[in-house]
Amino acid sequence: MIGREVRLVARPVGEPDPSDFEVAEVEAREPGEGEVLVRNGWISVDPYMRGRMNDVKSYTPPFRLGEPMEGGAVGTVVASRGKIPEGATVLHGLGWREYATLDASSVRVVDAEKAPPQAYLGVLGMTGLTAYAGLTEVAPVREGDVVFVSGAAGAVGSVAGQIARRLGASRVIGSAGGPAKTAKLLDDFGFDAAIDYREGELERQLAAAAPDGIDVYFDNVGGDHLRAAIAVLNTFGRVALCGAVSQYNRTRPEPGPDNLFQAVGKRLTLRGFIVGDHQKLMGEYVQRASGWLRQGCLHTEETVVDGIDNAVDAFVGMLRGRNVGKMLVRLK
Repeated sequence: MIGREVRLVARPVGEPDPSDFEVAEVEAREPGEGEVLVRNGWISVDPYMRGRMNDVKSYTPPFRLGEPMEGGAVGTVVASRGKIPEGATVLHGLGWREYATLDASSVRVVDAEKAPPQAYLGVLGMTGLTAYAGLTEVAPVREGDVVFVSGAAGAVGSVAGQIARRLGASRVIGSAGGPAKTAKLLDDFGFDAAIDYREGELERQLAAAAPDGIDVYFDNVGGDHLRAAIAVLNTFGRVALCGAVSQYNRTRPEPGPDNLFQAVGKRLTLRGFIVGDHQKLMGEYVQRASGWLRQGCLHTEETVVDGIDNAVDAFVGMLRGRNVGKMLVRLK
């Protein structure tokens, strides 16, 4: 079987360029003892992957030049020499390719009848768990809290706002880019107020949306959003530092918020986190999220791009904010 894979061939400077990648044809390797061969049906493109394109030390190793990149994928086992049978739908970490051969112990069988396969890359996968961990362990939401979520029309943000409500938030505010996305926050994702960051004056907009201040901030953006949140946070407010997508393509370090000292007087808690440290919550989260989905109180959306040839465009588009909900690549 011949498949295609996306390789990183140059370290991006600023925003990734198509010339930083190549799509190569390779022969799928037959599985060895204890291995499975998976035909990927869906792959995930996520903001954290931009950091792995840089040759710097981080919480996860950088992608290697000339080799296929990695990421979440869901597919069908087409050959097996392990305990997982052919035909099973599995979740694994070798995305950015049409075929993946890997140890059977490193894949997880998922139920494609209870939920669409791609849901395990989004709301029932690491995306949803990120939102849940951030709002239950990192910056716990308490009954009656006012919660602010940046990047609220994206994969994690759109779920985080709705989970905050399920956890007892009295008011949920989100930021997004443009009137179409802010309308979605209100009409589809159930936010109480929506801020269009493209209009500027974030602090003023946030203060108007939260006249009594905010108690929890789920940060996907960093930069000016973090500054505005610090200004409006109440005493003993909590911040879950999930990401800083506004800075991922910067070629120079960006100064931190110039009002950070307010964190001292307000006794704020600002805590960064990586979802991989909260895997123990996955079972609990999937059980609760599945119930919310059945009840119709957890709304999800996907932006789907077809074909491995368009995976890089999907990734760059996601960094530019062209997606609503989870950005996915459907493989033919």
